[in-house]
Amino acid sequence: MILYPAVDIKAGAAVRLVQGDMARETRFDENPVSPAMRWEAEGASWLHVVDLDGAVDGEARNLPAIKRILAAVKIPVQIGGGVRTLASAERLLDLGAARVVMGTAALADPDLLSRAAERFPGKIALGLDAREGRVAIRGWKETSAETALEVAGRFDGKGLPAIIYTDIEVDGTLRGPNLQATEALALGLQTPVIASGGIGSLDDLRRVAGLAKAGVTGVIVGRALYTGAVSLPEGIEILAAAEAPGKRADAGVSQK
Repeated sequence: MILYPAVDIKAGAAVRLVQGDMARETRFDENPVSPAMRWEAEGASWLHVVDLDGAVDGEARNLPAIKRILAAVKIPVQIGGGVRTLASAERLLDLGAARVVMGTAALADPDLLSRAAERFPGKIALGLDAREGRVAIRGWKETSAETALEVAGRFDGKGLPAIIYTDIEVDGTLRGPNLQATEALALGLQTPVIASGGIGSLDDLRRVAGLAKAGVTGVIVGRALYTGAVSLPEGIEILAAAEAPGKRADAGVSQK
């Protein structure tokens, strides 16, 4: 199981939000390259980067910072936030992203996500953010009537390397992940699931590690790394022990 340190970018800085609220931000570094390089130096095998302004506006807003991160690290980087066209996905891949995350597009234009996955095999992941079980879109500003499993099911078995599932109610709160919802989603799919939201301690990571057999192959950690509540090397060690016989394809097989 892979630990993905998160680098969320808003107005060019590395920040963390609480429950996806753009008004409830904590700025951790004016230069997002610094945490990216730190996480790589501490042993991260992947990074998870999000253009928060892009997620709201529907197009890239922090490309200069993203370019600097991609130039500064050697490990693979998955990038999301406002990727709603084939051209925007291709641009990020051309810049050096190992994987691009598309979310709103899955509801607004399901065919677009399918075409992107076909055109860029193994490089397009689905990002599902849910509030009370319903998928939220457009930077979490709108909530659809569909559940995460209903949306994910449309793309299951279509070659996606991973589905990233974020529970908005716990995201950025450090109060623990929604294990029940994450496990239910993973059990309902063939596609590997990456858990996101709520990690606040090493014990939380141990609990997520218990979902490896259900098909959870990674977990994104943000605020807990920045505050020191979770040590990245220790977290990596805990998740490495989650490797289980017969588990499904690793979410981290694609390399930069």
